[in-house]
Amino acid sequence: MKVTLLGTGSPLPSATCAGPSTLVQAGGQNILVDAGRAVVMRLAGAMCPPPLVGAVLLTHLHSDHICDLNDVVTTRWVASPAATPLDIWGPVGTKAMVEGLFAMLAADVTYRLDHHDDLRAGIGMAVNVVEVEPGDSFRIGEVSVSVHRTDHRPVAPTIGFRIEADGKSAALAGDTVPCAELDEMCRGADLYVQTVVREDLVRTFAPLVPIGDRFLDILDYHSTVEQAAQTASRAGVGTLVLTHYVPAIQPGGEDEWRALAAAHFSGPIIVGPDLTSVSA
Repeated sequence: MKVTLLGTGSPLPSATCAGPSTLVQAGGQNILVDAGRAVVMRLAGAMCPPPLVGAVLLTHLHSDHICDLNDVVTTRWVASPAATPLDIWGPVGTKAMVEGLFAMLAADVTYRLDHHDDLRAGIGMAVNVVEVEPGDSFRIGEVSVSVHRTDHRPVAPTIGFRIEADGKSAALAGDTVPCAELDEMCRGADLYVQTVVREDLVRTFAPLVPIGDRFLDILDYHSTVEQAAQTASRAGVGTLVLTHYVPAIQPGGEDEWRALAAAHFSGPIIVGPDLTSVSA
């Protein structure tokens, strides 16, 4: 099982960090978890272009986690010799979001069908959307996926996924604060991927920016670096993987973030730029 951080950014634009998105490669499957800004570029960098992606899992419908899903869907269709439907699993509300996405792309689809005979002969730009809730489970080929509640209120519903294949497991939490369900999802996982914020830096920068109060608000519904490490320790995970850094890590600053987590978790801690990967 290999996990690649395609995008480690956040809603805050960054010259170096793409938006939140993670690639899980296991059991012969390429599974995309969330589809933030520039995800298709990062898929190319990971040598896994959209035609090779078999499924997309969405943790929630915040714009930074879904804003380039349209690029995944469109590129997968037009770049595949023979298109197949893309399976998308997400929380309640995902079907309506994808319907809106297809409405936005209607003109583009028409242009491409008018221009390419082989696209007209195929199945078209097709997706299968399944809305899931905590307690659900499903399979993607030989890969097992279970769905768990997370706590990103007032955003609701939000979910995390535990992915298992070949005796290995990865827990991908998305945006959440610590909660009992998160601990259960992560219990004994080989890899635990968690979005994190630096509370000290957010409080330092908030008075210096025009949207300071809004910036401070992010602290009440994201895990801090320390909280992610504490969750990892409680759950007995093998490796903690940090992502969705707020604010973006400055070049050479990874050790500082890692040290904050290491004060609470004794196992391996992965902190790195886009396209950082780890295997279990």
